[in-house]
Amino acid sequence: MDIIEEAIEAFSQLPGIGPKSAKRIVYSLISSPQKGKRIEGAIERLSNDLTFCKICGNVSDGEVCKICSDPNRENTICVVGKPLDVMSFEKTGVYRGKYHVLGGLIDPLSGIGPQDLRIAELKKRVEEEKAPEVILALDSTVEGEATSTFISSLLRGSAKISRLASGIPVGSELEYTDQLTLSKALTDRMREN
Repeated sequence: MDIIEEAIEAFSQLPGIGPKSAKRIVYSLISSPQKGKRIEGAIERLSNDLTFCKICGNVSDGEVCKICSDPNRENTICVVGKPLDVMSFEKTGVYRGKYHVLGGLIDPLSGIGPQDLRIAELKKRVEEEKAPEVILALDSTVEGEATSTFISSLLRGSAKISRLASGIPVGSELEYTDQLTLSKALTDRMREN
């Protein structure tokens, strides 16, 4: 395999990039070495400088992320499956609380149970921070529902538990939901207990 084919193969492994798009990217980089150096630097920084917040599990360039270290944030905790979901909510500008990233969803068919996620850390955090409310903002999938049900039963009595309101289609993932729908779902969320 030559260098160009190897590069096309590598780029086509990224989500949403097929072989044709990968080919266009590679030839764009060949025609503009400056662009390639900039992308190379960004990827290197992602690999070397990015870590996960020790409090919430979101991506961070330090030990504690900017959201967790912001003293103006409310004490409500919004539980999401992955860091990309935090970015989706932050874009709405509606939510001013904190987050907790589980690092996935319960999926017995793939061998992922509650012990493989940051659920124990969530329980401890809710108790230590005396969070008044936990918002379960997980994907509207079978795995998301199973995870929400498990967490809801685990935290019952520790804090008010709410879920996102309807409006997000069943079977969809949060990262593909538009800002208006996310804003409406967050504003009109329903209490579980």
